[in-house]
Parts: sequence; structure tokens; C-alpha cells
Amino acid sequence: MSTYKKLIDKYEVNVYPKRDVVIVKGSGAKVWDENGKEYIDCTVGIGVATIGHCNPKVSEAIAEQSKTLITNPGIFYNDKRALMLEKLISISPKSLTKAFITNSGTEAVEAAIKFARITTGKTDFISAMRGFHGRTMGALSATHKEEYRTSFEPLVPGFTFVAFNKIDKLKEAITEKTAGIILEVVQGEGGINIGDKEYFDEVRKICDENKIILIIDEIQSGFCRTGKMFACEHFDIQPDIMTVAKAIAGGFPVGAAICSDKIDIPTGKHGSTFGGNPLGAAASIAAIDFMLENNLAKQAEEKGNYFVSKFDVDKLSKVRGIRNLGLMIGIELKEKVQPYLVELMEKGILAMPAGKTILRLLPPAVISYEDLDKVAEVLNDMLK
Repeated sequence: MSTYKKLIDKYEVNVYPKRDVVIVKGSGAKVWDENGKEYIDCTVGIGVATIGHCNPKVSEAIAEQSKTLITNPGIFYNDKRALMLEKLISISPKSLTKAFITNSGTEAVEAAIKFARITTGKTDFISAMRGFHGRTMGALSATHKEEYRTSFEPLVPGFTFVAFNKIDKLKEAITEKTAGIILEVVQGEGGINIGDKEYFDEVRKICDENKIILIIDEIQSGFCRTGKMFACEHFDIQPDIMTVAKAIAGGFPVGAAICSDKIDIPTGKHGSTFGGNPLGAAASIAAIDFMLENNLAKQAEEKGNYFVSKFDVDKLSKVRGIRNLGLMIGIELKEKVQPYLVELMEKGILAMPAGKTILRLLPPAVISYEDLDKVAEVLNDMLK
């Protein structure tokens, strides 16, 4: 048994179901294990490394900033934080004008919940069945999956779940206590379920009429993953708060709750020791610049459509259907997905589940067409 596996099994709190591999190096769309075996990585840190592993632009920015200033709390102004905020707002939906920087997606959702409550003076939230928003207590309260929730109940009170894309069900759930509605445009953990424009148009209208804060979770779908900088751009959704993380800094842990002028939170009511640190800000600036300079949104759209075109579902006896928006791809199987993930890994491809029967693929936007062809070939052979 690998020395590294032994050390992790001995010392790490065992919350993760482990794959039998030790990953030690990455570059672009590839990673390598401790024995030198190469894998095409269609997980990229669960959608994190959209610009590829060890992107040179980000690595250089982190190295340079680490020699200048690593930490600087929000009580002081900082050059890199200022430039990151300016860049983040410049690429966000026009309704969003300011941001609170965090270290992760779940922290961004926690901030959004607090901001919505203090802005509206109301307490309750509506989110969608099959939605996923994080693992901390507030974010978990907005997350539907029972197996994530049950062991930690009672959670934060006031959260109601309704069917996704069913506007009548959402209308029925609204009360005078509803502070916010929290939705993903594409449900990642829930199985790559894509929203409808008409649905989100109605949600926006309902929020305006009832003074409800619309929170759009772009943690997995943001930063070029779906063929737009943010998935909400497909439907021209204008959020009151948008939560982001994952791909924002090319692999460095950064997130944000990006807010409209509606959000009013007094000084001293929220904070973060590490949020907005210069190192993360420098990584974010470099990552976003790379996305823009290389038109990664267009690449994701074209490569996602190219990849899906390689499959004829009618000829794949083990497949119910394939859903995608850009490089956010879900293959729904007629049986459990786990054995296929193991077989894929044996054949040098890393993928992940989204529920028990969805095979989820989140390759980086920099992946080559040659690698996409290889993944499609292996999957077609496995699933026919």
C-alpha cells in the first residue's frame, strides 16, 4: 500500500469516499498518479480548474504575490483586492455592483443568507429540490439532499424546498416571511438539470413583487463552464446576489457573494479573516484575465457541443439521455454509476457522479479535441 494512502488513512478525518489513486501532479487537462500513470481529468477539483491544472499565468501570479504580501485583512485597503473587485464586477451581470470576497462557495452562500435576512428583515428561504449549495449549516439548510442533511438536524429553520422549473409550486411556497429564493441555473450535484428561461423570468418578477432577494448560485456553473461567463447570462437573469467560487482563481480557494445595490448590510455585521487576501486576489485576477484573453466561454460552448455530438443515445443501451450546457455534462444511466467510474479510472479517465445514476463530466475548457475524442470513444465502448 502506498505510504501516502497509509498516512491519509491514519491521520485524516474520514469524510471522503476515496478513489484508489494518489494524484501528485497536474498540467492542463491531465493529472498523474504517484506511479506516473496519466489521466484525462474530467473532474478538475469538482469543476475548479476550468483553466487547467497549474495554469502558468495563475502560478506566476501566485509566486510573484507571495513575495510581496500574502495576507491583509479587510480592515485595511489593499491594491490586489481593489483590482480583483473591479474585474469581478466588470464581468458580472449588470444588476451586481459590489462583492464580499470569501474563501469558498459555502461561505459565499452563508454570506448571501445573512445579507438577505438583514436587508429584508425577513427570515425564510425557498430553494429547489435536488439543489446543492454547500455543507456548512446555513448552506446545508438550503441543500435538498437528505443524506447530507439528516445527521445534522435540526438545521437553520425557515427553509422550504419546491420542484425545480415548476413556477406554480414556487408561488405556493411564498409567505410574508420569505426573505430569499436560492436557485442554481444548472443543478450540478442534482444531475445537470437545466432551468428554463420562462421559469427564471417569472421568478425574477415574483421576487420584485414580493420584495424577495433572488440569490443565483453560480458556484459550479460560473466562469465559462457553460459557454457563458455565468450560466445566468443564457437567460439574462439579473440576480440580487450571485454566489461564486470554484473556478474563480484557477484552483486557489476563493469565493464571493456579488451583490446589487438592494443589499444593505451595516459595517461590522459580517467578515472573514482570509477573505480577499492578496494572494487569492492575485490568483483571481490572473485566472479571469486568462478566461477573457482566450475566450474560454466560447471554447466551452464549442467543445461541449462537439463532445455530446459524439454520442448516439439510441445506440447506447445503458443510457437514458445526455444533458449539457457547455462543458457541464451529465450522462444519465439506466443503472448505478459507481462501477463505471471505477472502470473509467482504470482506463485513464477521471469522472464523478451526480446522484446514483448520473455520470458527471466537468473537463477544463482548455482540454484538447484529441482528449475529448478519447473520452467519448471510451464511454461509447462502455455504454453501448
